[in-house]
Amino acid sequence: MKRINAVCLTAVGLGCMLGSAWASVATIVAVEMTEQAPQSWQVAVSVLHDDSGWEHYADKWRVLDPQGRVLAERVLLHPHVEEQPFTRSLDSVVIPETIGVVYIEVHDTQSAWASQRVELDLSQAKQATVKWEMPK
Repeated sequence: MKRINAVCLTAVGLGCMLGSAWASVATIVAVEMTEQAPQSWQVAVSVLHDDSGWEHYADKWRVLDPQGRVLAERVLLHPHVEEQPFTRSLDSVVIPETIGVVYIEVHDTQSAWASQRVELDLSQAKQATVKWEMPK
């Protein structure tokens, strides 16, 4: 089993501070991908967002290939007002062996798709853990 781990420790310029202020635009703070079988992955994404209720909440995230095609999408069915950041996973995400890099994006009900895009190099899954930190 291969695993790739991406962790955001700081997010400058996106209004994300893990402490007193929450993001008004959904922000990915961590991603973990585990290959369950050849070309089949479990993807777990941790999101930070100032969910205020049904009118404004982080409502989905997706996995894209380098050409921007959606490989998988995880719909979040309710606000997470009291659970921040929160992590949700998706099993059996099919990623062909010919795809070496994937991107993760997050969406909220008011801001649409966030400009943040997390890049994961699947070739790094041969190692136990790969960490990713947002540029400062």
